[in-house]
Amino acid sequence: MPDKAVRIARAAADQRPRRPVLLAIAGDSAAGKTTLTRGLVQALGPERCVAVCVDDYHRFDRLERRGKPFTALHPDCNHVEIMEQHLQLLATGQPILKPVYDHSTGQLARPELVEPNDFIIVEGLLPLVSKLSRACFEVAVFLNPPEDIRRGWKVARDTAKRGYTAEQVHAELDRREAESAAHIRPQQHHADIVVRFAPIPVRDDPPGTPLSAELMLRPTIRHPDLNAVLVPTNHRAIHLKLERDPDGRPCDTLHVHGYVPNEEARTVQKAIWSTLDQPGEPPPCLGQITPTRRSEPMAITQLLLLYHLLNAST
Repeated sequence: MPDKAVRIARAAADQRPRRPVLLAIAGDSAAGKTTLTRGLVQALGPERCVAVCVDDYHRFDRLERRGKPFTALHPDCNHVEIMEQHLQLLATGQPILKPVYDHSTGQLARPELVEPNDFIIVEGLLPLVSKLSRACFEVAVFLNPPEDIRRGWKVARDTAKRGYTAEQVHAELDRREAESAAHIRPQQHHADIVVRFAPIPVRDDPPGTPLSAELMLRPTIRHPDLNAVLVPTNHRAIHLKLERDPDGRPCDTLHVHGYVPNEEARTVQKAIWSTLDQPGEPPPCLGQITPTRRSEPMAITQLLLLYHLLNAST
């Protein structure tokens, strides 16, 4: 009955929470998505922020994939339509029953209930693969480290945590290359921010120098005014340049230098934190790679993403 449908719609509207802010962090396997996400979730707090990995939408388990003509990077190997539906539900403040893929065993596990929160960070291989999924995000980020660095990270992770040998990891990387080029890397063209952690090519820094960060800031969203941060640091820790992206479009590129002393980098972090109208000091979880390793350029990158999250929520 029409009147009953109206009553149901009104009741649902009365109970609907405020619309969450969604951030996408896309990139190839072992590009640093989970590390970047973890620091943001910890900084915002689990009572305000939830993370969703869209790699859980794999259509086949690891054993089933062996007989398929594609790898986990291919959209046909993933339930993209269900991912799109779930992102739309989360974007409107509604819960989902999310599938779970266990990377340690390669098996599909029991699904889990995800309740939307003030902030939802969506990370994985394919969050920006379709127009419908991209429409769900306030901010879209793509991680684009140099291939030799990413491959090194993947070998280290998969041999330590997923039971592979180095030879198996290299063979799988080679098998995935064509699909990475066809389906993963093109997503960077749809990102508001493209992040690249890498050494500075024109410098001959000694081994062990922390990687620098290069952030391509496309004018598709409004970025923070960094003048107050840039001027007092004399451009040592960070500097901003007007450049062109791979599509030839003008954009600002923020260079965050890994070679500067930690004290200088942390001065920049405090200056950015002060613009967020948040109490105290920048959260110590920012920049944390492992319990014993920290990256100041990553901390500055996370602070800029926090700026977008917090400003989008007001």
